[in-house]
Amino acid sequence: MKRIISTDKAPKAIGPYSQAVEANGTLYVAGQVPLNPETMTVVDGGIKEQTLQVMKNIEAILKAAGYEFHNVVKSTCLLADMKYFKEMNEVYGQFYPENPPARAAFAVKELPLGVLVEIETVAVR
Repeated sequence: MKRIISTDKAPKAIGPYSQAVEANGTLYVAGQVPLNPETMTVVDGGIKEQTLQVMKNIEAILKAAGYEFHNVVKSTCLLADMKYFKEMNEVYGQFYPENPPARAAFAVKELPLGVLVEIETVAVR
């Protein structure tokens, strides 16, 4: 059975997708970009500020579905440039102080809205 997750504590989808979908005890969180959910604008600042907003958006979606960061088993981090990896990693790591999930990180040519980072997440109960 498939359950669509939606919360106003995270940015509305900016395309034809759901914030998250739960199926068979697994939660698939769509790639989150650093949009302030209240204003739907990209947060001010650089990679650290953008990564922090992305992680707050992921946290809001996890909570709306009844999950927490300790349930996350896999993340994929997309960066506008690998030069941002170290600073992104510093912020990201604060949300996983113990037993972090598996992860991949890639530099891509371009991200939506010209942001510096996008992160998608998979969590399991």
